[in-house]
Amino acid sequence: MPMLDPNTDAVKDPITGFAIPASWIRLSSDPETLQKIRSGRWVILSSGLLCRRGLTTGTTAAAACKGAVLSLKGSIQTTEVATPAGIPVSLPVVARGGFCLAVKDGGDHQFDVTANLEIAAQARPSDKTALVAGKGIGRITARGLCDEVGRPAISPSAREQIMLAIRQALQETGLAGAEVELSVPRGVELAYKTLNPRLGIIGGISILGSTGFVEPWNDHFIGDRALELKGAQKVLVTTGRTGLRFCRILFPHHKAVLMGSQLDRLAFEKDQESILCGLPALILKWAWPQILDETGYGTVAEMVEIEPQHRNIARALLMAKEKLPETRIVLLRKDGSTLADVP
Repeated sequence: MPMLDPNTDAVKDPITGFAIPASWIRLSSDPETLQKIRSGRWVILSSGLLCRRGLTTGTTAAAACKGAVLSLKGSIQTTEVATPAGIPVSLPVVARGGFCLAVKDGGDHQFDVTANLEIAAQARPSDKTALVAGKGIGRITARGLCDEVGRPAISPSAREQIMLAIRQALQETGLAGAEVELSVPRGVELAYKTLNPRLGIIGGISILGSTGFVEPWNDHFIGDRALELKGAQKVLVTTGRTGLRFCRILFPHHKAVLMGSQLDRLAFEKDQESILCGLPALILKWAWPQILDETGYGTVAEMVEIEPQHRNIARALLMAKEKLPETRIVLLRKDGSTLADVP
């Protein structure tokens, strides 16, 4: 069993910033527990069980694009890319002659429909560097999503990650520039198994990833996330990575826990100072699942973008307070500004 000296080996999860109790680590039977946690690729549960994080479509796409550019100078079998979390990862690829295939690693997430998905990139030398979204990448048709209407469904953080990977490959090869076409061969088919059609993204999947990693959101893991709320005087729950990033800035003295969409598992302790904070969609839909009925809006994000004072938003907030009467509820816009703050 690995030994941990709390004074010298105190460790935080490098992705979430969660300070891992030494007792959790002592329960692990893996002699490489500390190294695995610090790599960012593994999450430890209170039982000592290690769960492997997957990689986002953004990280996989970055690897495909980098491999495609590198292969203009020779065949490539593996490539390293930076993640938005600041942790580099290496991915196996098949790349030659400017074409590259990378396969998405789903980690221990049991319900990741994009696990083992092939993402492809074709690179051509060019005077200017450009990323072109090809077949299998969705197009945005509703407001309030990861980019403007009509644009490819590639989030800003994923696009930045991909462009960095391309620039690194250009530097390694000495090429002046490259046009890289990114595609997902099974993207159109797979999109129907995702939320994209309901969100207003058509024709393919989204290329996303605010950290570069996918949490292993299995039911047993969500239960452990709820355990992180225990014992702290000031606690904050958020639903996604964007909310987590802004919450740490807005409420630095609160212990922040990422719960995803599992808000029904919330159980704050008596006398805890609690906050529920994040982007509106998951919080409002949890509070009132029928919020969009007869409104003409396809998504909560679209409603918030076009009509932030819509009466259904106010009504959903009241319902959220009924569920959590002692909890402060803060809704954020995508830029981190406050949409609503209900004490």
